[in-house]
Amino acid sequence: MAEFFRADKKCDRALLAAVLVITVLGMVYLYSTGAYYGQARFHDSAYYFKKQLLAVSLGLAVMAGVSCVDYHLVIRYAGLIYFLSLILSTAVLFIGQEYNGSKRWLALGPLSFQPSELAKIAVILLLAGVISRQGNKKTGLLFAVRIFLYVLPIVALVATNNLSTAIIILGIAACLIFMSNPYYMQFVGLGGAAVVLAGAFLAAESYRLERIAVWLDPENYDKGFQTIQGLYAIGSGGLFGAGLGGSMQKLGFVPEAQNDMIFSIVCEETGFFGAVFLLGVFGFLLWRLMLMSVKAPDLKGSLICAGIMIHIALQVLLNVAVVTNSIPNTGITLPFISYGGTSVVFLHGEMGIALNISRQMVHRSP
Repeated sequence: MAEFFRADKKCDRALLAAVLVITVLGMVYLYSTGAYYGQARFHDSAYYFKKQLLAVSLGLAVMAGVSCVDYHLVIRYAGLIYFLSLILSTAVLFIGQEYNGSKRWLALGPLSFQPSELAKIAVILLLAGVISRQGNKKTGLLFAVRIFLYVLPIVALVATNNLSTAIIILGIAACLIFMSNPYYMQFVGLGGAAVVLAGAFLAAESYRLERIAVWLDPENYDKGFQTIQGLYAIGSGGLFGAGLGGSMQKLGFVPEAQNDMIFSIVCEETGFFGAVFLLGVFGFLLWRLMLMSVKAPDLKGSLICAGIMIHIALQVLLNVAVVTNSIPNTGITLPFISYGGTSVVFLHGEMGIALNISRQMVHRSP
């Protein structure tokens, strides 16, 4: 921790402040949103808050520790981290825990762990290392295909039980490839192939096509209940909201409100201006990551910051789009805000890597 406060290695304070503000907001919103279900299920209104507080405390410790480790050392073990994520994602298929119809967790004694969260940072680190080693060969369709081949195994494993995370991983890969090889025509071909594969993937399971039908007409399907109640919450919030703790929809009307639908309760309790403020803090965080990507000491640092930025941006965009019924329900959580210990620990770990890159920017500047 002494290394964390060294004067000659100060990190990007604006980024750190944004992370801390979002973390605090997440805890406040989670306590307000999860109080009803905590009391109803566990006779403790602070149940979800306490569990998340433990995860946040661990996450902040991880962020502080990782920020003191040279990111070049971290990226050296990217292949090992990626291989570990493949093993754990495979284990989910055989011994994973199922919750609400989704098998995404591995049990570690009394704790549970979601390997797909490790897969996201593993892919960012792996691609940053692979792309930076390509030298002058970062052009053409062959380069793009070669890079995509690195991530296809983890995408295939994750997509079997977590399509939204697989989409995010593919989005990260596509954006990093475009950053290093900004030519459009190759993406036209890849995009066409992706559409064909996505259509076949959706058609392979009837429940995936059902999600699209529910999205188009939620009132005619029982599974559209959550979407409709979420929209009621957003609409009833108005400009200024009902105040923290004042939500009616969280009282059993929005199922699992503390998870991927938490943004609807944020809208109901804090209104339009509260929701805009939260999204504005996310925007500021993404802006700082973008600046760090531009000013990073080397290509590896630039790609890592860009990958983290893309990860958070895609997750926020998909979550808000689902809550507002702009896209079919994908079950994606809102970063730093939704309940989920694995997610919050790895998100803070990513921020720790970004903070280390910012320290080296300061340390190496004249």
